[in-house]
Amino acid sequence: MTVARALERIERLDPQVCAFLDVWPERALSREPDPAGALAGVPFAVKGPAGIRAYAARRLIAAGAVPVGSTAVPGPGTYWQTWGLGRHGRTVNPYRADRTPGGSSAGAAVAVATGMAALATGSDGAGSVRIPAAWCGVFGLKTTNGLLPSPDRTGLASAGVLTPTAADARTCLRAVLDPYEEVRPVLPLRARWSPDLGFARTDPEVESVARAAAELLETTGVVRLDRSPLELLDPRDAWQSVRGGRPAAAAGVRAQNDHRLDALFARTDLLLTPATPNRPHGHDGPGDTYSTALTWAFNLSGHPAASVPAGFTDDGCPVGLQLVAARGADVALVEMAVAAQERLPAVRRPTRTPGASAANPGD
Repeated sequence: MTVARALERIERLDPQVCAFLDVWPERALSREPDPAGALAGVPFAVKGPAGIRAYAARRLIAAGAVPVGSTAVPGPGTYWQTWGLGRHGRTVNPYRADRTPGGSSAGAAVAVATGMAALATGSDGAGSVRIPAAWCGVFGLKTTNGLLPSPDRTGLASAGVLTPTAADARTCLRAVLDPYEEVRPVLPLRARWSPDLGFARTDPEVESVARAAAELLETTGVVRLDRSPLELLDPRDAWQSVRGGRPAAAAGVRAQNDHRLDALFARTDLLLTPATPNRPHGHDGPGDTYSTALTWAFNLSGHPAASVPAGFTDDGCPVGLQLVAARGADVALVEMAVAAQERLPAVRRPTRTPGASAANPGD
């Protein structure tokens, strides 16, 4: 994808999906990246108004990638279970305009899903990369806590990236990590399947889609599944305590979950779960459901985690399969995700953006 092509798509599609806060056409078209860079001329989007200053964005620019704009994040004063607010209005799911794309990296996921950017930076403090990646049918990676610089003083948030595929994320990780050490996983991977981590109330159809993806990986030789139950403590109160500046109140839950996860990854390469317990909800919010129920445990524990497109529910909502690996195994996790995505059915991209007419398809 060229910068000119990305800008053309933004001009045409963004009024419908509202993925961007700001667009920088003159700056992007005038930039002359080093042709020797690994990402020379690749158009990318940054998360939020301050995203251009993030460490990952600076590294991508150094590798030749060209920033084309900043993406939508939740509006001021909104609750954390929310969507995005772009320059044209409320950010919508590219598959169903009546549903949210997830957040807080809402616009980033929509920009990648609709081809308005080849990749986008994100940050993940409770699932803010993995949830929108799952609900927009793209790949999303949350890195190991502390691996890359983060302005979040609580230590919960870590840098992430959203790309069309895991293979695209591999190229990004090579540009961002210094040093980058190649890792090639040996198949079949030892994998543990959990639909709920022992506490979440997962939508039966979401669970079915994610389970089918995990079982397809088993039949195609990518993983060898262990289906025995995994029992973690619900991290909700602990996460909220840490976010509220009271980390001591979370110490007991963190210690017990860390112990259980350390034991798990001592004998397992990969943990597989649905990325979310629910499908994309309406713009009035998720009600009593915590969309973060299956993601924020790994913000507390620090493990790298990713969402790979797993399929769709009967009402046309994308579902993500979450992959979690040992702390520091980010490169290995992406390689495992590449192997997984090669065996899973290709994602059905939106044939048109929400509100587009038959004469003006989104692609």
